[in-house]
Parts: sequence; structure tokens; C-alpha cells
Amino acid sequence: MTVEVERSFDVETSQGEVWDLLANDENRARAIDVVARFEDDGDETIWYVKLPGPLSSRTMAVRTWDLERDPPGYVKFVGRSKAMDVTGEHELTERETGCRVRNRFVVDGKIPGVERFFRRNIDDEIDNIMSLVPTTVRPVER
Repeated sequence: MTVEVERSFDVETSQGEVWDLLANDENRARAIDVVARFEDDGDETIWYVKLPGPLSSRTMAVRTWDLERDPPGYVKFVGRSKAMDVTGEHELTERETGCRVRNRFVVDGKIPGVERFFRRNIDDEIDNIMSLVPTTVRPVER
């Protein structure tokens, strides 16, 4: 089963500053609560994900890499593991007083419950992404 989620927010920070934060593989990994640790080998980043409760009894390696990068406005990345495949996008649009950040995630779970967990927790994860940007944040209506 696949779940798609999109969230946007406006920030009073320049597009370039937001790009520097969100286009960084390590920052993306740190923003996700279930990423216990990560390794970057230059070509890809391995996220070690620990899903709570009955979804997983161990930490899973999720290999992530960029599919597309168009600085300073767009990055699309993918993560692959035995439990799930994730595609994420961050699109930045310059605004009069900062920029709009559009986040889109598609999760294809390979074990039962992954999609429900993702859908339940996406807003907390978006809050984590928003917290990377040190400024006033205004969510865009969903």
C-alpha cells in the first residue's frame, strides 16, 4: 500500500538559506525522529531507522540518494529498504518576505502498518523540518 502526503509552510528566511538546510542529506536525516543514526559515504546516505512497536523489532538500513537537484529550489530524493521505499521532495519558492517550502513524500510500505505510521506521524516530522529553519514559520492551509 502507498501513502502520499504533502505539506507546505512559509518562512521569513531567504530561499538560499533554506536550501542550504534542506538540501543537506545529514539535516534531512536528523529531522526524522525514527532515524537512529546515519552514515554518508559521498554517493548515498544510509539512514538506520527504528520504527516503534510491532512494526519492527530491529533497526532497518534505508539507503537514500538524490534523484534530482536544482539549486536553490528543488531536491528530490529516494530511500530504499526491505520495509519501505520513500520518495521525498522539497520545493522552495521565493516569496516577498522569504520563501514557501513544499514537502511531498510518497511511502510504499512492504510490511503492514508502515503507511499508517507514516500518515499518523508526518505532521510531527514536518514540524522537525520546520525547526531546521531559524525563523518565523507559517503553515500553509492543508
